[in-house]
Amino acid sequence: MTEEYNNTHLAPGLYLIPVTLGETPLLQVLPEYNTPIIKSIRHFIVEEVRTARRFLKSVDKSIDIDSLHFYPMGKHADLSLFRQYLEPLKQGEPMGVISEAGCPAVADPGSYVVALAHEMNIKVIPLVGPSSIILSLMASGFNGQQFAFHGYLPIDASARAAKIRRMEEVSRLDHQTQIFIETPFRNRQLMEDLLKTCKNSTRLCVAAGITCPNEYIRTATIKQWKVEHWPDLHKVPAVFLLFA
Repeated sequence: MTEEYNNTHLAPGLYLIPVTLGETPLLQVLPEYNTPIIKSIRHFIVEEVRTARRFLKSVDKSIDIDSLHFYPMGKHADLSLFRQYLEPLKQGEPMGVISEAGCPAVADPGSYVVALAHEMNIKVIPLVGPSSIILSLMASGFNGQQFAFHGYLPIDASARAAKIRRMEEVSRLDHQTQIFIETPFRNRQLMEDLLKTCKNSTRLCVAAGITCPNEYIRTATIKQWKVEHWPDLHKVPAVFLLFA
């Protein structure tokens, strides 16, 4: 795309800006169309300021990072300030939302900001980018018409086992794909719990390091997983999918 956007051309609204899922070249997973839009925005609501600044610099080294305004929406952010964050939109300024990985507001912060924007009759514009949830579902071979995303499973072992059994039963009865994630340093423990709890005939897909050089995607029955050598998933972002 040769046309350059600027604030006079970019329609005001809240732009949801996807980022890479890891150390992946931008053009491999993000359309070129996003770049001029990002370069036209001066106000960003972000999960982490430091990584957002690094991402913007990777989009275009000519971006003057110090001239931009960042508003934190991460774990320790003050929710009472979020409505104030959207003030530039009232002045006709476009704003962007950036989370740590993938698509904002999908298994990442941002949904509260988006809800406020709708409440204030502000236009919301989602940009195209990688979602580990959708990419793993595409690659799993499971039902892509009926699926549920559960986020993180309980940490407590008995509660986690009960949740796994419930998901497996729902999948069996409704033919619904069950999708969930875990903190990367607990991936191995989750994998062991799945093999211990699920029926041998249930299928499990593990999609780790999606779009990254170490990408690993494998679907097999629980019985097969029990005898196969599976890779070290420690500290590798992964998505797990069950289909009974």
